[in-house]
Amino acid sequence: MHILFVTIKMKPEHRDAYMAEMLLNAKGAREDEPGCLRFDVVQDSEDENTIHLYEVYTDEAAFQAHTSAPHFLRMRETTADWREGQTVHRGTNVAPTDAEWG
Repeated sequence: MHILFVTIKMKPEHRDAYMAEMLLNAKGAREDEPGCLRFDVVQDSEDENTIHLYEVYTDEAAFQAHTSAPHFLRMRETTADWREGQTVHRGTNVAPTDAEWG
């Protein structure tokens, strides 16, 4: 599996609009991408302008398909100037194993 942990710091003046676009992107990933097993959007409890994403894809190819999906491209283009920063960590799951997932 291909797993991402993403932290995004939004510009305060664009927070609401950014969140609306991100939620559309997450919904599209969950509903329209068979290779997306999970796409969680988590609000940081200490900073309202920071969110964390937990994304799980069946493999790298499924993640690459996500990056060309219409909902992702729309979000990326629309929100290009609405972030102050972003960090991305990639990993593979240990437990549950791939066979146990789901």
